Amino acid sequence: MQYESIILFTPVLSEIQLKDTIKEYENILFKFNAKIIYQEHWGLKKLSYTIDNKYSAFYHFFEFKIIPSKIYDFELKLRQDERIIRFIIIKMNKYAIIYSQNKRNLHKEKDKNLDNIDINKKS
Repeated sequence: MQYESIILFTPVLSEIQLKDTIKEYENILFKFNAKIIYQEHWGLKKLSYTIDNKYSAFYHFFEFKIIPSKIYDFELKLRQDERIIRFIIIKMNKYAIIYSQNKRNLHKEKDKNLDNIDINKKS
């Protein structure tokens, strides 16, 4: 089964601590024989409402395939971690998977087109 997860990390983490924490969760997913399809760090964002007296959080997005019986163990790890202030895990249906693939391909094409622009060319 394919899932996507958005994890909100506490804003008090340093950049190094945050990278280590994200790497730790990548390793946890690998330990559960999951395959990470895509991940993206969205950075520090303001929260719509305060959570534990915090006004912002670091957002990180994972899209991964995992055996459904292991998703509870992954969720348990997230719940036990004090560095995480919120998370959500969503099981993706076939339409969400196709939408996600198309969205990633569109971003790749945009990035590719930006790389091909010759800034020295005069019109």
